[in-house]
Amino acid sequence: MNYEYESDDNEEQYLGSERLVESLATSEDVASEGALRPSTLDEFVGQHRVREQLGLVLQAAKQAQRTADHVLLSGPPGLGKTTLAMIVAAELGVPLRISSGPAITHAGDLASILTSLQPGEVLFLDEIHRLARPAEEMLYLAMEDYRVDVVVGKGPGATAIPLELPHFTLVGATTRAGLLPGPLRDRFGFTAHMNFYEPDELASIVARSAGLLSVSVTPDAAAEVAGRSRGTPRIANRLLRRVRDFAQVNGDGTVDLSTAQAALELFEVDERGFDRLDGAVLTALVKTFGGGPVGLTTLAVAVGEEPETIESVVEPFLVREGMIMRTSRGRVATPAAWEHVGLAIPGGVVAQQQATRGGAQAVLPLGDAGSG
Repeated sequence: MNYEYESDDNEEQYLGSERLVESLATSEDVASEGALRPSTLDEFVGQHRVREQLGLVLQAAKQAQRTADHVLLSGPPGLGKTTLAMIVAAELGVPLRISSGPAITHAGDLASILTSLQPGEVLFLDEIHRLARPAEEMLYLAMEDYRVDVVVGKGPGATAIPLELPHFTLVGATTRAGLLPGPLRDRFGFTAHMNFYEPDELASIVARSAGLLSVSVTPDAAAEVAGRSRGTPRIANRLLRRVRDFAQVNGDGTVDLSTAQAALELFEVDERGFDRLDGAVLTALVKTFGGGPVGLTTLAVAVGEEPETIESVVEPFLVREGMIMRTSRGRVATPAAWEHVGLAIPGGVVAQQQATRGGAQAVLPLGDAGSG
């Protein structure tokens, strides 16, 4: 399988975060994930409905000897969108071209990529919602009519020269499907949303990755790593590498339950997958601010982080785990957060939160009216 990568000087998609439980790819992940990626749909663990639907689309295309429909994959980072794009090309037996939305800043960048495609080739665009608008409008025509119009000249004398493109399959990936314009979304023949993984699926992924890394892992140790991985294979593989290092330095290299627990305790990842920063946010919210409500900026100052980090990196998982609520007055700790911190929730706080959940304060999906 031939993979061609377009250059991407924008490294925003790789945060280089020191957090083991960060779902965005780090430079270490990029270097190591290639050896761990499954190469066929049969090897891909989890996402059963997506696998079944995508397999049907690809099989039909192969039987009819035609180019497969364009595919859109959405979902949080680290769930396997890039892996599925590689599998699409492998299953179809065609080359794969890889680029990303932030790398394509002008329509000419996209035109250069499209005109160099081979018949039947798969083009994978990661973070497709971040395409520049001129490139996005060019992509509409390329996906539907397999041609691009290249404008030559400027002003009244400018002319558009149509260039025919070979039939190709576009695989788009996005973590923010709501930011995709309707005309672009409608041009995909198959769309799929990737969900978080169940613990048993992650345990299978850990066991498989351990075999590829030549690491001996007991089933209960694999389950322990899986249970702290936030439902995300990328995090599971990252934790496995750290547990492997711990076992290599402090033992004979075998990862059993006690070794996995000791390693994850050292790296401050608890039984629910919370790390030091998650714990600091919950502790500040409960102990310092009495369970809230408290504004985002105030909460960020209390834990020594930027508000953007708290909102985009920490809060999504805490909200998903039912630890905090986002309201128009600010962030509020749930009873589960008080229990996790080890404190009993005061009666007055219970009454206040019941009023909040009853509609006294609207829940904010992403905004931050309570940012003071």
